[in-house]
Amino acid sequence: MITVTFPDGNQRTYDKGTTAMDVAMSISHGLARNILSGTYDGQTIELNDPLTTDGTLQFFTWNDDGGKKAFWHSSAHVLAQAILHFYPEVKLTIGPAIEKGFYYDVDFGGEMISEKDFEKIEKQMLEFARQKFEFKLRAVTKAEALEAYKDNPYKTELIENLQDGTITFCDHADFTDLCRGGHIPHTGYIKAVKIMNVAGAYWRGDENNPQLTRVYGVSFMKAGELKDYLELLEEAKKRDHRKLGKELELFTFDDDVGPGLPLWLPKGAMLRERLENFLKRAQKKAGYSPVITPHIGNKELYVCSGHYAKYGKDSFQPIRTPEEGEEYLLKPMNCPHHCELYKATPKSYKDLPVRFAEFGTVYRYEQSGELHGLTRVRGFTQDDAHIFCTPDQLKDEFKNVIDLVLYIFKTLDFKDYTAQVSLRDPEKPEKYIGSDENWVKAEAAIIEAADEKGLNTVVEYGEAAFYGPKLDFMVKDALGRSWQLGTIQVDYNLPERFELEYKGSDNQEHRPVMIHRAPFGSMERFVAVLLEHCGGNFPLWLTPEQVKILPVSDKYNEYAKEVAQFLEISDIRALVDERNEKIGRKIRDAEVSKTPFMLIVGEKEVESGQLSVRRHGQGDLGAMHKEEFVKLIADEISQLID
Repeated sequence: MITVTFPDGNQRTYDKGTTAMDVAMSISHGLARNILSGTYDGQTIELNDPLTTDGTLQFFTWNDDGGKKAFWHSSAHVLAQAILHFYPEVKLTIGPAIEKGFYYDVDFGGEMISEKDFEKIEKQMLEFARQKFEFKLRAVTKAEALEAYKDNPYKTELIENLQDGTITFCDHADFTDLCRGGHIPHTGYIKAVKIMNVAGAYWRGDENNPQLTRVYGVSFMKAGELKDYLELLEEAKKRDHRKLGKELELFTFDDDVGPGLPLWLPKGAMLRERLENFLKRAQKKAGYSPVITPHIGNKELYVCSGHYAKYGKDSFQPIRTPEEGEEYLLKPMNCPHHCELYKATPKSYKDLPVRFAEFGTVYRYEQSGELHGLTRVRGFTQDDAHIFCTPDQLKDEFKNVIDLVLYIFKTLDFKDYTAQVSLRDPEKPEKYIGSDENWVKAEAAIIEAADEKGLNTVVEYGEAAFYGPKLDFMVKDALGRSWQLGTIQVDYNLPERFELEYKGSDNQEHRPVMIHRAPFGSMERFVAVLLEHCGGNFPLWLTPEQVKILPVSDKYNEYAKEVAQFLEISDIRALVDERNEKIGRKIRDAEVSKTPFMLIVGEKEVESGQLSVRRHGQGDLGAMHKEEFVKLIADEISQLID
């Protein structure tokens, strides 16, 4: 007999050799129908493999990341099987699950595949799926594996890097693939598939290697789920920040300026300025002091901080001066500059905490193929701040930053978020600087602060910065997509490298602890995410143009301007549409530009002294006096920003 422990601590005994699926059946037939994969003592297992030792069993369904991963990884096997059905001479490489679906990298040789081939591959995948082929994992020797793939240099390369005794194949139907495991019980779970696109991909991501064809797909357990997913993608296309940014005249890019270097148009600059002012007001209340640092720095500054050793290759080439051996870098980060600001004057424990805040523009040389709108650029502005405090102040300061981040999320309607505790990778200590003692203290401070604030947290190993652990806020937008917005980092190491000190109550010199924080992350990326989250319908306090005044004909333009002046005095941003267009066209254009309010003025409004008010997406709100309309806007803004 073996004892199986479940995540809630309950235990049951079973005959040795019982499978995980048998265990699920013994609990509930409904559970057995829904589970897709599982782990035993934390190790991925096949649900139909026998359990031979005591252990802890965890099941995953479609609602779990582990379940989706197994489902999509299994679907990648079926995709490869279908590709071989039509193109038997191709060479398969790897086919993992990804965040939304899966892909398989294939060397098609002389064959070509395009969108016209997608439908036949999808149909064949579903035909294979309907036959409910069971996925079976089997161990093979290294020699057997090399013999099986002697004509496939890609698989051979993978096998040569594996240890004998750790190699497994996965079989289903007459298809076999090199695989470590983690599958659904059989292909019959797959009820809907879609080939999304094909793209070029270098073998193992190295441009010196052969270029393969990457076939992307997605699959679901129900046809309706695929339909919903495709509709969501269509909505995402409408909300693409690059498309909306152009339509709303917020920003642009120009090859003559350079790829990845955004140009902010007047409306975008106004939007960004309001975001900055919003955070500056909150920071002032929280005791931050504004600072400004230059756009370049001596290369030795970043050598001292350790950034050059870690990220030098991602920086722009050094700027050489006429002085022999003198080199500068476009500023890739702000923290070394802030360390030098701290050192500018002697500090006592009575001066701490010191909180420096800067909207500092930094520059990093992202590969051209990785640039994407505002979310991946070469020049961006961080809402950066660095807090220098005593060890005793650390946890409270960290919790105060959490409060600031949550205030921003609440104001901008980001309701669904998870706090990711990003820790060191224990298997790769060479990636990090500093002593184990300091890392342990920093990690404990983050975990305790997040726990005391009641945050919904997940722990991710290997996601820490090279100088310290961090708390990353993973936010879901209106379409359910996850973005990393906002980060708080604890750092004992830069104060060591820059020899930062303060005089303690014992009259001795001590090292401060440093907190790095950026609630927005970067202005560029935050605007992109916010734009897609709200679909361009920004909160009233933030939108560049709050009101458009639409005269029904030219003879009412002067009255419209008088209304605009009245609103401007009340700090309401209004624009008069003086074009010689029919009122219906003006209303449509105002709706397209997502202007929150439209005020229509004609003979009736001039005679009554009232305004005909329309709301974007809602239609006519009726007639109002100017003072009444001003109060309407003021009340709405006060509810949005408390």
